[in-house]
Amino acid sequence: MPTLHHLFSHLKNNGIKAKHLYLLGVMALFWTVFDSIIQYITPLILSERGFSNTILGIIIGSSSIAGAFFDFLMSRFIVRVDFRRIFMVMFAICFIYPFVLWQAKTVWLFLALMAVWGVYYDLYNFGVFNFISHFTKKEEHSPSFGVMLVFRSLGGILAPLIIGLVIIETINWRVLALGWLFLLIGFVFFLVLLVLIKKKGIIEKQESNPHKSFFSEINLWYKISHHLWPILILTMLLYSVEAFFWTLGPLFAETLKLGQFSGLFLMIYALPSLLVGWFVGVVTKKFGSQRTAFLTFLGGSLCLVLFFLLPHSAIILPFTFLAGCFFALSLPSVNGIYADCIYNNIMIEEEIESLEDFATNMGYVLGPIIAGVLADLLGLIKSFSIIGIIGVIMSFFLLFFAPKKIIVSKKLNNLTSK
Repeated sequence: MPTLHHLFSHLKNNGIKAKHLYLLGVMALFWTVFDSIIQYITPLILSERGFSNTILGIIIGSSSIAGAFFDFLMSRFIVRVDFRRIFMVMFAICFIYPFVLWQAKTVWLFLALMAVWGVYYDLYNFGVFNFISHFTKKEEHSPSFGVMLVFRSLGGILAPLIIGLVIIETINWRVLALGWLFLLIGFVFFLVLLVLIKKKGIIEKQESNPHKSFFSEINLWYKISHHLWPILILTMLLYSVEAFFWTLGPLFAETLKLGQFSGLFLMIYALPSLLVGWFVGVVTKKFGSQRTAFLTFLGGSLCLVLFFLLPHSAIILPFTFLAGCFFALSLPSVNGIYADCIYNNIMIEEEIESLEDFATNMGYVLGPIIAGVLADLLGLIKSFSIIGIIGVIMSFFLLFFAPKKIIVSKKLNNLTSK
């Protein structure tokens, strides 16, 4: 099996740090099952509460507005980013979250929940970027994100199938109990990772950055975004599509009449990341991370455009899989560019990570809102085609107008002390 061959090859060639990466990956797998269960049942709960698709999209999209504010606060007030503390806080929030979700009935309570959801998702992203930037070599950044994407994709594949088998007519406590179980397993692997890192005495490169004034932070964000704008836009687009799928996917799956296999639609979308994630390094070394990211996003968008011509699930599912293949190559390619920038500009690590996460949050704001509005106006299937058309237009824009190589000026490192 190619994926296993790449896994063991990567582990053999990269030693102890690769083992830590895979431990983090297993933790991410079980955490993703938990998060995907929450993500899958949230639109179903909102629909059961009687909210329209538009309101549903606005509520889900609001999660990332809070996340966007958190991005700025993270880089503004936190002096030293450390994945250990970040993941500890993340797990604490995740254990409490389902209790409140189950009891929520009003719009305001759902909006508050979405804010918390946005924060704990941000914490995961910050933790992963911090770990990969400091525990892997520069040339391993894109492949490492590919490895993490494989584990996350496996979690995203398992969750819809599990939910489809557990949910018969209505959502019940069995679904939430399963979510907690997977979260607990993920937390155990995280503790094992901490013990091994301490036991081996591995110390990653860390530099404490001074606090910056509000206006100097805004100025720094502006100057860095001037260099990173193409991948910030693509990041926003990629996560808009992902949020689009997870907002309308559970509802659209019901129209495909797959019965207990209603989770198959989102499983098919997530499956390619498990299969192609191991080959990201090979592709990016041949074509370059930036060009790979743009072209694969274009390919995925073209697949979505064809949705309105495909009335049957037997035809839609293969095209969903193909779109997932393209997007699965695009995302780790983009993340590899961010990691390269962090590696070369360690003093502005928090700002680069915050900008990446800000773009991610904007995608998760726009995706659900666009999904809800389009679903009410045009129906579910045509909505996927429209988001594909938007993706095609933006892909050509980036291919023609983005600089050939994204480089962050090292002079910006000096601004962190001002």
